[in-house]
Amino acid sequence: MNGDLARDLAAIAEHLRARRPSILEAWRRAAQRDPEITTSTALSRAQFYDHIPGLLDALDHRLVAEHLRESLEAKREENESAEGHGLQRWQQGYDDAEVMREWIALNACLGDEMAAFADAHAQMPPSSIAEGWRRVADLTINGMSESVAQYTRLTRAEAANRVSALEQAIAQVGELEKQRAEAWRQAAHDLRGNVDLVRNVAAVMEKTGPSEKFLQMLGRGVASLHALLDDLTTQARLDAGQERRAIHRFDAGALLSQLAANLQLVATQRGLYLVTEGPESLVVDGDEVKVHRIAQNLLLNALKYTPQGGVKLTWETADADLARWSLSVQDTGPGLASDALEPLAAALETATRDGLAVASNATPGASSPSDASAPTLPSASADVAEHTGEGVGLSIVKRLCELLDARLDLHTHPGQGTTFRVTFPSRYPKG
Repeated sequence: MNGDLARDLAAIAEHLRARRPSILEAWRRAAQRDPEITTSTALSRAQFYDHIPGLLDALDHRLVAEHLRESLEAKREENESAEGHGLQRWQQGYDDAEVMREWIALNACLGDEMAAFADAHAQMPPSSIAEGWRRVADLTINGMSESVAQYTRLTRAEAANRVSALEQAIAQVGELEKQRAEAWRQAAHDLRGNVDLVRNVAAVMEKTGPSEKFLQMLGRGVASLHALLDDLTTQARLDAGQERRAIHRFDAGALLSQLAANLQLVATQRGLYLVTEGPESLVVDGDEVKVHRIAQNLLLNALKYTPQGGVKLTWETADADLARWSLSVQDTGPGLASDALEPLAAALETATRDGLAVASNATPGASSPSDASAPTLPSASADVAEHTGEGVGLSIVKRLCELLDARLDLHTHPGQGTTFRVTFPSRYPKG
């Protein structure tokens, strides 16, 4: 490459490098304006930009490369970044058309910058501008090809995994039906147990008169019975597809503050602290009742399994443009061992796959929410006594997160506690 062309390409590279933040922002705005690209609105800036800065670095290297070896190295960097982008988009729930349109938008933004550079450097030889255009176009075409190819490979692997999972499900359907029947039988047993407790305590009180001990037992029995009936009703409605989200504007900060205040007595009785951190007011769109149910379930779960220390409830906006907000429940409990973490993490990933951001793999036979070994969250109740109806609580939390397009993440370390984080959209599409 002659010296003049090398100098001109270096000038183009310097221009694109200086304009990179503007290029990325213009690309993001273009994607959000495209009605065919819907998934991107649920991503933070960091998630949206994933791997693209690395790809632009490779473009920079290619523009200033003077030897074939340097060009080949830049091409390898491009391929790796593009493949990583395709993987991320597949994990984030994009379809193939969205991936293609996103690349087209990026190409247009880079083209606009090249046109602006050409206008500002009219004295530069047309051959240098043309070579710069060629290398930019080669980047986007190659990137689009590699990204879509990776996306296609993953989609095919996922399809094969689904076929395998379907075959396994068909083979196990009889056993699953037995498990479901057993779960409902156990729920019926729990109902009878709670009813018997209430009836027996009432009978004793009828003979001996009320006492504080019997009143407390009666209150716990009624609360547990109410919680189980509520769980079963909610689960039945979710299974039947009758549960709908009712979106309206509400103050999540006030809601969560009041919830924590209501559960302070539970924490005190167990010798634990319950603290909160978040803005006093956080006005968002969402289903207030279901958000309350999710937070309450996670708080009671944390209080139940934390022997000492306490629980922290936090809420905040999840990104700078206020498109999402999150709540977190962090405890100082024993955490989850690796053998318990794997099925739970797999269950959470599967449950949020159709929500915002998900992480999964294409390995046949992966754990699913129906795994009998998966740990379960306790349901909400007025007491943190031993929960009845195991299996119902986790299913409800996962399904409610799906219903609200929310992401549910788990972070845990044995002996260091557990954190559940739920990320909600701050706005929902109308209609």
